[in-house]
Amino acid sequence: MTQLQTTHSEPAFGDDVVLLTVPADGGYLGVLRTATAGLAARLHFALDEIEDLRIAVDEACAMLLAIATRGADLECRFAVTDDALTVEVTVATVRGARLPSESSFAWKVLTALTTSASAEANGRHATIRLLTRRTEN
Repeated sequence: MTQLQTTHSEPAFGDDVVLLTVPADGGYLGVLRTATAGLAARLHFALDEIEDLRIAVDEACAMLLAIATRGADLECRFAVTDDALTVEVTVATVRGARLPSESSFAWKVLTALTTSASAEANGRHATIRLLTRRTEN
C-alpha cells in the first residue's frame, strides 16, 4: 500500500515535510522520482538540477533495494525549505547488510549530483540522505 502524508515540522525550521512510503520494489521508484521532480520544481530548480536530483534519488533507492528485507517498505522523507530539498530514504535491511563504500561508483554519482550525500546503517535499517540546494541564476 502506498501512503502519502504531508506534515509540517516545527515552525523554527520552516520546512514543509512530505512523507512517502512505497513497497521496496523497483517498480515503485517512478513514484519517488515523480515526487522528487514535483517538489524540486516547486522550489524553482532548473531543469538540469531536477533531472540530477531524480537520478540521485533513483541511485540511492537502488542501493537500498539491494539490502532491503523481503516485504520491506521504502520510507522517503522530503524536507522543503526556501532554497533546498533534502531527501531521506530509509529501508529495513537484512542482517549484516552494508551499503557500498563511499569510494564506490554509486557514491561518486550521489556526490556529483547533489550538494551533499550521507548514509547510516545500524544493522536493522539503512538511510541515505541527499541535500540539494538550488543554484542562483
